[in-house]
Amino acid sequence: MKLTKALALAALLSTPLVAVAHEYDSGNLHIDHPWSREMPPTAPTAAVYFVVQNQGDSADRLLRVDTPAAGKAELHEHLHQNGVMKMQQVASVEIAAKTAVAFAPMGYHVMLFSLPKQLKDGERFPLTLHFEHAGAVQVEVAVQKDAPAAHGEHQQQHIQ
Repeated sequence: MKLTKALALAALLSTPLVAVAHEYDSGNLHIDHPWSREMPPTAPTAAVYFVVQNQGDSADRLLRVDTPAAGKAELHEHLHQNGVMKMQQVASVEIAAKTAVAFAPMGYHVMLFSLPKQLKDGERFPLTLHFEHAGAVQVEVAVQKDAPAAHGEHQQQHIQ
């Protein structure tokens, strides 16, 4: 009986960890854990982060994004120019063959504008990523209080 209770408790404690991780595949592209940080209720914008791995032999390009959770969604990047950090919209993001591109704080990210409301920790919303070759890929964005520990701030890395 004690073993059964211990196993049930272990299963309950591990459930949130499993529920947080989510991944999507489309052709040679693998999208890992789309997430957004919980923002104050009056914040006018939010950002979305994820990692795209291109496991294929040819490049693809993220052309645009959209979501019913915002009036407008744009691809953005942070840049250091003349010692100043600034954010700017980009027309597209290349996902080179055999690389991973991180959409992370202080790098590439999706900006959400004209939000009807800010979402809270634990909620999810749909986001569609439109790629040049892989086409439209719908993902679910998990809203979290804090950034996941596994997400670095690098832009691109080579994968084997």
